[in-house]
Amino acid sequence: MSTALALTNLCKTYVAGKRQNHVLKNVCMTIKQGEMAAVMGPSGAGKTTLLHAISSIERPTAGEVIFFGRDIAGLKERKLSEIRLKEMGFVFQHMYMLKNLTVEDNILLLGYQANTNGAEARRQIDERCRELMSKMEIGEIATHDITEISGGEMQKACICRSLINTPKMIFADEPTGSLNKKASNEVMEELLRVNREGTTIMLVTHDVRVAAACDRVLYIIDGQIEKEKALGKYEGGSILREREQVLSTWLLDLGW
Repeated sequence: MSTALALTNLCKTYVAGKRQNHVLKNVCMTIKQGEMAAVMGPSGAGKTTLLHAISSIERPTAGEVIFFGRDIAGLKERKLSEIRLKEMGFVFQHMYMLKNLTVEDNILLLGYQANTNGAEARRQIDERCRELMSKMEIGEIATHDITEISGGEMQKACICRSLINTPKMIFADEPTGSLNKKASNEVMEELLRVNREGTTIMLVTHDVRVAAACDRVLYIIDGQIEKEKALGKYEGGSILREREQVLSTWLLDLGW
């Protein structure tokens, strides 16, 4: 399996007056193409900062971020914006969508931004949007305002939006954190399906059940990757409970 992401001595420091807060400290890790990896750790350990530094939402202070063979850490903002738009997808706990647009239009907007080559390109984006919404079983809410849908439907729409430009990798920050159990299970089923179709996924979560469905779990504490646990591909079924028990025991040993 080829490498999707490789970090070498990644650091992120925030400076406030004379005070320095070293949130990430020489983080080194790799994620393979097609892998679904979870990042776990206590609050304040640096999980979200790691995701933001990797995906260039925030500039790292030092280190390398090799994204599908290119070091993107030092690229100019215009090029980074293009990579984020066309090669990365984002799913967040707080589901940001434009209130003046329908669900479908919120999804289409990123596709239109990335494909400006005329009517044929837009037709293809329209078709992909319909296909994605159909797969996520939210086609019937396409013309709804975002105030008219449930949290689970909203997060499925966010996944559609993250996939509209066929990204190489999805970054998800607590994608089930604000959902009830039923909606959380539905969203995880969709992320697993997307991963099985070949999209690499890296997600941050506090939920052991969510992490247990991933191939590998990275445990971060005090800005450093302390340990990792390989679980292998989850193929579905009742084995998830066994994976959850194995992961819970491992986390307890780490002081979770």
